[in-house]
Amino acid sequence: MPYLAAAVVLLGVLCLLNLLLTVGILRRMRADALRSTGRDDGLFALRPGDPVGEFAAVTSDGDPVTHHDVTGVVGFFSADCEACHDLLPSFVERARDLGRENVLAVVGGDDPASVAALTPVARVVLADLDGGPMARAFRNEWTPALYVVGEDGRIAATGTRIDRLPVPAVRG
Repeated sequence: MPYLAAAVVLLGVLCLLNLLLTVGILRRMRADALRSTGRDDGLFALRPGDPVGEFAAVTSDGDPVTHHDVTGVVGFFSADCEACHDLLPSFVERARDLGRENVLAVVGGDDPASVAALTPVARVVLADLDGGPMARAFRNEWTPALYVVGEDGRIAATGTRIDRLPVPAVRG
């Protein structure tokens, strides 16, 4: 009889674990589906009109950058993100049109190829996989994630596809 009780308890624990894993997988699938269709609601904590949080970082060129210096397009990329690598060519093309001073790219993880592609057209901040202080300032948890930041330091638009973002007003 004690074996039967232990088996029922073990089965109950396994069912609960299965349920928790299933819910986690479904949440991830929903987020991926939203990203692939271009529907970004629910992916971004900061919405248009919200101010960017305070941060201080250093670009790969050694230049300091703070929340006061950010206008134009900000992109978050991750080394282990296939969608990030798919987005990179169109992001680089838009960055070339906007000018390096109007584009900031945050690259999480070790991804020398992406950094090499971005450096000529954007200021690049290297970060841990979690995105570091910039990800916390933008309250960003997803990659790829794109933000248009206005001259007033507020979010003008968010998205996961560069072709769906408005072209920001650029500085000189």
